[in-house]
Amino acid sequence: MVLSNFDELVKAVQGFHKKRVVAIASAEDEAIIEAGLCAYHEDIARPIFIGNAAIIREIMAEKTDRVSDFEIVDAPREKTGQYAVDMVKSGEADILMKGLMESRDFLGPIVKKENGLRTGNIMSHVAFFELPNYHKLLMATDGGMVMYPTLEEKRHIIDNATLALRAMGYECPEHAVVCAIEFVNPKMTETVEAAELARMNEQGIIKNCVVVGPISYDVAMRTDIARHKGYDSPHCGDFDCLIMPNMQAGNILGKSFIVTACAPMAGVIMGAKAPAVMTSRGSSAEEKFNSIAMGALIAFGLGE
Repeated sequence: MVLSNFDELVKAVQGFHKKRVVAIASAEDEAIIEAGLCAYHEDIARPIFIGNAAIIREIMAEKTDRVSDFEIVDAPREKTGQYAVDMVKSGEADILMKGLMESRDFLGPIVKKENGLRTGNIMSHVAFFELPNYHKLLMATDGGMVMYPTLEEKRHIIDNATLALRAMGYECPEHAVVCAIEFVNPKMTETVEAAELARMNEQGIIKNCVVVGPISYDVAMRTDIARHKGYDSPHCGDFDCLIMPNMQAGNILGKSFIVTACAPMAGVIMGAKAPAVMTSRGSSAEEKFNSIAMGALIAFGLGE
């Protein structure tokens, strides 16, 4: 299965009979509550709202007259992340989600060794974008977690992206390791590492996917440009995921898609035992809803 847009992603989640449960830490936010309610009504996930119960109920009452239908857990701001983690540990929830809180406070309980949610892999951010001139949803990673990944960390970032895509129904995800140029230059470490990642894929060290690199963005995205530049790869113009050289490049690319191309977006953190939805506090309700749907589809795939 390859997803063309977020409508298809939502329909894929709706195809499952049982709703996944999302534990939302510090849910005292209008966009978060709107996204959680929408996820419930669209048969995507059942939200558990954690935080200042009085404020959550006050905001929710403006959006629904059935506040009592939803689970609201009263918790102090500094404990909401731990409450969400505890719900995943106990099996009460399948997905973690950051609300109106700092990312470090949300991630702290997830990475805490004694909570047992780490898998041994690094944690990295994977994001889907619905671009107006691309024929399917495009994933990019990592734009939010690992600042300057080493070669080994890039391997794990690819593994996380592959795990997410395969959980969502992609049989053999196609990854482009993006650099400024599409050939190896010993003075550009990113190109050397991209070639090594492609070699590791060819030798079966990186599995269940296709890895191509080094490759420039334009060559990866357009078959005509690839032909013009003489880049011989059947995957050009059809990649599922762009592996960015570092967090800065991934972050700038993602914001360019959102701000300039007006691309709808969804993102989750991979590398823990449950997908973790971590959007910006300023993100729209639509982005938060899309991210819940993405997390739910991954959770279904990982649970099979």
